[in-house]
Amino acid sequence: MLRFASLGSGSKGNATLIEAGPDKNDTRILLDCGFSVVETENRLARLGRCADSITAIVITHEHSDHVVGAGRLSRKYKIPVWLTVGTWLACKDNNFFATHFIDSHADLYIDDLLLHPFPVPHDAREPCQFIFSDGKSRLAIVTDLGSYTPHILSHLSRLDALLLECNYDEQMLLNGIYPHSLKQRVSGRVGHLDNKQSTQLLKKLDLTQLKYIAAMHISEKNNHPEHALKALCEGVGCTNNDVTLATQKKGFDWLELL
Repeated sequence: MLRFASLGSGSKGNATLIEAGPDKNDTRILLDCGFSVVETENRLARLGRCADSITAIVITHEHSDHVVGAGRLSRKYKIPVWLTVGTWLACKDNNFFATHFIDSHADLYIDDLLLHPFPVPHDAREPCQFIFSDGKSRLAIVTDLGSYTPHILSHLSRLDALLLECNYDEQMLLNGIYPHSLKQRVSGRVGHLDNKQSTQLLKKLDLTQLKYIAAMHISEKNNHPEHALKALCEGVGCTNNDVTLATQKKGFDWLELL
């Protein structure tokens, strides 16, 4: 069984919990740790989990909303950390309890979970995103990329679950309060996906096995949840009730792939 939940998603912090296994000895991976140690502990408790049960922390890239608490959490609970060499070099706090380097073109196992990393275009040192599998089901997490490539698309068909970035609405960003330079960064090729791009990405995939779709990393200033819902519904061909929204405050609760 593959289970997953979001601790929170957005510009103020990101973390996703992925589990495989039938009992308390499950493999439990925290993907990114963009909250303080105390906040991470509190959010884990909301999901019925403790930090000392985490098998590994896996980091996608070095931006603070994805990594700010990783070093301290790793040291406090003696949790090993997996990340690319470029991300490790760019992290302000990279003195982890134990460090393992990822090749973003090579699969790796962390106990019962198979991780398939793939590089993404984002304004970080060596960013990547991941597909997680327990041997039966496949979950992809795809955020923090300004555009999608044929290489990315080649990995994303026939998924069982997809957590996909819907960061901004193009018109809201254009007419919003961000300075011009930040607008260019967000909307650039190595920035973030907007709602329309997420719709287009979905329409290029084989989604016949898809059981769960979730909107991630929704901007609080440049998007509305309703816009993200509409984008994913259009891309998948479903209704609002079929889409999960990851909020900044609460993320989303456990979902299961049997």
